[in-house]
Amino acid sequence: MKIILATTSPYRIEAFKFLGIPFVVEGSNVDESQVERKDPRGLVRDLSRLKAESVAQNQKEEVVVIGMDSVGCFQGKILEKPKSREDAFERLTILSGNCYSFFTGIHMIYTAATRVTTINRTQSSVVENAVRMRNISREEINKYLDQDPAFKTYAQGYDPLKGIGSSFIKGIEGSYNNILRGIPLEEVVEMLKKWDIIG
Repeated sequence: MKIILATTSPYRIEAFKFLGIPFVVEGSNVDESQVERKDPRGLVRDLSRLKAESVAQNQKEEVVVIGMDSVGCFQGKILEKPKSREDAFERLTILSGNCYSFFTGIHMIYTAATRVTTINRTQSSVVENAVRMRNISREEINKYLDQDPAFKTYAQGYDPLKGIGSSFIKGIEGSYNNILRGIPLEEVVEMLKKWDIIG
């Protein structure tokens, strides 16, 4: 069975390799700015679905397409990728010593009706984490931003695997993989098992 990840995220791509399942990658053409931002759970659910649908509609063969999207949330405010260094600095300053939520939506589409009925040709899930940050000094934040020029590409606003950013998290409740790699592998496996894609 061919599996397509509807993502260009190097972290998700690298993480999926751990499962030892053959897959290919195809980025979606979804304009994320056009999706209504009411709540983080609904946002990642909608965006992951739209990404999967965008890629699935171009397939001519039997495949499973997996779309994903992630955002953070702090005190009711959705936290998306920072747009500038100033934005990233402010984000980390606010999160310092606090706890925030991190959501990842997963949407799978089975493009053929030969093995599954029309009713269960799709699956959706939203995984939520609670992340507690240690107290981070202004100097540490600046050091991190100097170390990692790709800080604007992270939904959390920082990379928990790179440089001093790897020391920012004090505790995690929920999926370890979701926080560190942006993909809750354990949930992906459970969803694929429902379709007997993996044993």
